Amino acid sequence: MATTSKNSYEAIRAEILQGQLKPVYLLMGEEGYFIDRLTDLLEEKVLTETEKDFNLLTFYGADSDVHTIISAARRYPMMAERQLIVLKEAQNLPRFEELDHYFKNPMPSTVLVINYRHGTVDKRKAVAKNADKIGVLFESKKLYDNQIPPFIVTWFREQAITIEEKAAQMLNDYVGNEISKLIPQLEKLVVSLPGGTRRVTAELVEQNVGISKDYNNFELQKAIIRKDLLTANRIVDYFGRNPRENPMMGTVAILFNYFSNLLECYWLPQRDEQSVMAALQVRSSYFVRDYMTGLKNFSATKVMEIISELRRFDASSKGVDNVSASQHELLRELVYRIMH
Repeated sequence: MATTSKNSYEAIRAEILQGQLKPVYLLMGEEGYFIDRLTDLLEEKVLTETEKDFNLLTFYGADSDVHTIISAARRYPMMAERQLIVLKEAQNLPRFEELDHYFKNPMPSTVLVINYRHGTVDKRKAVAKNADKIGVLFESKKLYDNQIPPFIVTWFREQAITIEEKAAQMLNDYVGNEISKLIPQLEKLVVSLPGGTRRVTAELVEQNVGISKDYNNFELQKAIIRKDLLTANRIVDYFGRNPRENPMMGTVAILFNYFSNLLECYWLPQRDEQSVMAALQVRSSYFVRDYMTGLKNFSATKVMEIISELRRFDASSKGVDNVSASQHELLRELVYRIMH
């Protein structure tokens, strides 16, 4: 999420919860979820509900100007220790870089939160350097696919709920790394928990999200890795009967990600679980087991052939050199070629 541990989401969140506030928070990047979470936390912790009436100001980049924002930031709070100023959609603020004039001499009693979405401020420029020097410069990056299951586990843990690792992987395969689409599914599962239950299972995901616990990309990948042709073909046939819920492009992307990661494992000096976990940044031994099985069942040469096949079939699924084959037929052939 962030490029350094000092400015990681977890570290910034912990400091805010401890009351260690900075005069400037420049929150930028492609993943709006973490920007919004930090902003919401600051709005909750900096001021009491009574203090917000006079000391919370919100601006929008397209409707504001640098002079107005700096003037507001330099005023004193009213009947409170601090004031909070939130600048949203800061990427639309004309002459944004002139905020650096304020960063050079910020008001100690002002907390200025700047939400710069759908992109980043050039870190080589003075406005970014000085924001980082006096406050917080946070880059909210899109999570990689292998970071989504740990994110799901952490999200539920914050709600005092646990989730089965298989259930987390099912959600990852179904939603991908779009946090904005994932969170509503997680919230749906919280509401769906039976009374007195604090654990999300694969069955609960199947019932409430619409993913089959037995017929999904996660189970297809496991069958391929184990070279269980019978199970793989059953899943492929299920996908053929339910093409809308199981598009081939999504399946190819998941398999490509797995075999690309598996190929990296062949170059490791040691191929034990700990080494593979460290190299692939996998936090759970549950997820590394598939790579250990893959190392046993596929040679490096075969994996390179599989990656080439996946690229070719991805093109075919989009109509390249393919006149009449259906998605189901293409997937059946792809699975056969991978496993033989």
